[in-house]
Amino acid sequence: QVQLVESGGGSVQAGGSLRLSCAASLNRYRRYCMGWFRQAPGKEREVVAGIYTYSVNTYYADSVKGRFTISRDNAKNTLYLQMNSLKFEDTAMYYCAADDPPCTLVPSSPLDYNYWGQGTQVTVSS
Repeated sequence: QVQLVESGGGSVQAGGSLRLSCAASLNRYRRYCMGWFRQAPGKEREVVAGIYTYSVNTYYADSVKGRFTISRDNAKNTLYLQMNSLKFEDTAMYYCAADDPPCTLVPSSPLDYNYWGQGTQVTVSS
């Protein structure tokens, strides 16, 4: 059973940095898609960044390109999201998610992803 547990959220001033972590219990032999999604109050959940467990290909939403970096450590079964130059509009609940193959880093709907963590809150004050 896949389990995803996020950590690293918190409150930070605009311009600051945070690193989110997601401890994942994944089958090391399956080719998953993994991603970070976020949902702000009153808004739909959106994909922020994505990465395959078996390649270096990544995806970033335009709103975070150049500021956020997604990475993974397969040995530790951990996904990361380094967030720099944070803005007020980055405030949201951030979720780690994974999907079984075949999968895409940019799903037509976030709910296409099969596995979700409980979320970690990121609050950026201006």
